[in-house]
Amino acid sequence: MTATRVPGLPVVEDGVLISTNPASGAEAGRVPVADAAAVTETVRRAHEAALWWQALGYDGRRERLLRWRSLIVRRIEELGRLTSLETGKPQTDAVVEATAAVEHLDWAARNAKRVLGPRRMRTRLLVAEHSGHLEYQPFGVIGVIGPWNYPILTPVGPISGALAAGNAVVLKPSEYTPIVGQWLADTFAEVVPEQPVLQTVHGLGDTGAALCRSGVGKIAFTGSTATAKKVLAACAENLVPAVIEAGGKDALIVDADADIPAAAEAAVWGSMTNAGQTCIGIERVYAVAPVYDAFVSAVVEKAGHLRTGEEIGPITMPGQLEIIRDHIDDALARGGRAVLGGAEAVRPPYVSPTVLVDVPADSTEIRDETFGPTLTITKVADADEAVEQANNTAYGLGGAVFGKKNALRIARRLRSGMVAVNSTLTFVGMGNLPFGGVGESGFGRIHGEDGLREFARAKSITVRRGPSVLPAMTFERTPAQVAGIVKALRILYGRK
Repeated sequence: MTATRVPGLPVVEDGVLISTNPASGAEAGRVPVADAAAVTETVRRAHEAALWWQALGYDGRRERLLRWRSLIVRRIEELGRLTSLETGKPQTDAVVEATAAVEHLDWAARNAKRVLGPRRMRTRLLVAEHSGHLEYQPFGVIGVIGPWNYPILTPVGPISGALAAGNAVVLKPSEYTPIVGQWLADTFAEVVPEQPVLQTVHGLGDTGAALCRSGVGKIAFTGSTATAKKVLAACAENLVPAVIEAGGKDALIVDADADIPAAAEAAVWGSMTNAGQTCIGIERVYAVAPVYDAFVSAVVEKAGHLRTGEEIGPITMPGQLEIIRDHIDDALARGGRAVLGGAEAVRPPYVSPTVLVDVPADSTEIRDETFGPTLTITKVADADEAVEQANNTAYGLGGAVFGKKNALRIARRLRSGMVAVNSTLTFVGMGNLPFGGVGESGFGRIHGEDGLREFARAKSITVRRGPSVLPAMTFERTPAQVAGIVKALRILYGRK
């Protein structure tokens, strides 16, 4: 390794992208960088492969996707080791991440035919002589731009939905985790060797921009809100639709009747897992006054047992360290207190668990995505104030509520795409639940039925079954026939 190379920072040398471990600097692997011409050629091949893949039908695709699922399960430790090498996260965390990816792959493969298959629809009055039919047709090629923090789970969500719907996929992994992305494509090719149905293109931001302009039918992006806006701008040039999963600043509400030890354990997991580098991670807690002190004490006790360098891995993206440091410093400068960790917690490439209290609502630690193992806990009078403060953000990805009597009602009031009640992050593990946000957290959904439909176009077909009794859509209709239509409308719909 050269003296100037920063561990974890992607390096391009002679057209090759080199990936290294953010803590040790050990090389994880090398992949060729794709320029715009290479991206276009990859997408062209994908369009050809898509025709073959679509012709297999739902059953043929299901069988092959389940074979890929089984291969991943058989080699899950290998994938865990590779992910740990490339991201720095504990290998056990990487294996758990892979298990969630397997769940989504299995569900999409098994349910695509039921969700997207052709069906007959009930007719309506104005066209009673016609039958209605609905089917979903694939876009052709889906471009998936993946993140570095969960390089298995996050791209496999849209990949599995897109493939199950009948599309070919071109994956652009994060430049911080290209080797894991290549592993996914290579293992898929082992079970589907006939055509390049799942391919990768590697590189920096310009490679992702080229993918948006390459002729794909749709883009599925996961990453920061700032990058999401650049992706949308590139897609807009050719009206390419996109599903966007961007940043978050998720909140946990702790109500008066919450199980405090369980809430504290879930808060520590939700905020500190993957060193806090989780888009749906808990970054803010609003605890009602009667349980606030007990909750803070329990969180500090549990988080204080976490070992940096073991349960808490390194910050994968070196540039994120300064953002975390700035957020902590701003919170302390504005009167916040560190009851665990603090300014000294940032020791590159690691950040120790940090718990902050009395942090003003206008601080960056409350307003902006931190993406590190930090947690702010704010005392509120009641659940109403907690909901108001939790919703006071431009983001709206996930969230959590701990309580008994009113927990579900509180969850429904949170402005977010997902909420976990008496747990944190658990909705990501259910393949039948849609995943996505609102506001600056993005739009569209992956996972579940809504996620499958993101990767197919609805197509409506009407078929005449016989002559028109009450012809409406013809110049040959008579005033008497129009009067008959009005009479039928009043009989069917005129009553309150």
